[in-house]
Amino acid sequence: MKHKELITNSIIALILVSLSVITMCFTPLAITASATPKPIYKGNGLNSSVSLMVNVYWGEEYLPDMLDTFDKYDVKTTFFVGGSWVSKNDGMLKEILSRGHEIANHGYLHKDQDKLDMEGNLREISMCHNIVEKTIGYKMTLFAPPSGAFSNDTLKAANNLGYQTIMWSKDTIDWRDKNAQLIYERATKKISYGDLVLMHPTKCTAEALPNILEFYKQKGIKADKVSNVIQN
Repeated sequence: MKHKELITNSIIALILVSLSVITMCFTPLAITASATPKPIYKGNGLNSSVSLMVNVYWGEEYLPDMLDTFDKYDVKTTFFVGGSWVSKNDGMLKEILSRGHEIANHGYLHKDQDKLDMEGNLREISMCHNIVEKTIGYKMTLFAPPSGAFSNDTLKAANNLGYQTIMWSKDTIDWRDKNAQLIYERATKKISYGDLVLMHPTKCTAEALPNILEFYKQKGIKADKVSNVIQN
């Protein structure tokens, strides 16, 4: 009987050891997988709003008209600015902030950050962060990767620096298609609460903006800052 109990106890011990080894092997993988933050493509739609996110590396000559239009419709939105642009247009950055808009990070040199290693990603994001904070005393918390190009290193770098990575759910493609009507259609067709609509300061975008905001107003859609649209 003692011999049988010994064998049984040995088998149980072996099973427990095996389970322990399996757990040790798989737990780190699970932790690693969940450690990479996710980019945000759209808000939850609970507050009946959308955001016109404006990426700025050029086109400053069209920003005054766009700012006046936002004022006319009492809209505050989010401008994702490039660090190298800020270095040459600090006055315009101060004007955007003075109008009550949200300032966000768009990297320093408009690099495809999916091609950068961790150090390169950290450098691009932190350099933009530093020049904006130095220029207007503003600490940004939202980051939009240039060209929408990102890797796990990009997401982790942004997260390590206290940023949420923002993408978009609708793209006006205004940098390519210089057509105000087309830009309007892309910003309004099948629009839904929580949408993040990407645009840039182009001549045709400035022309289309009043009609876009008027459409939202008529539909009872609030155009708002990205941070408000994505909040839970």
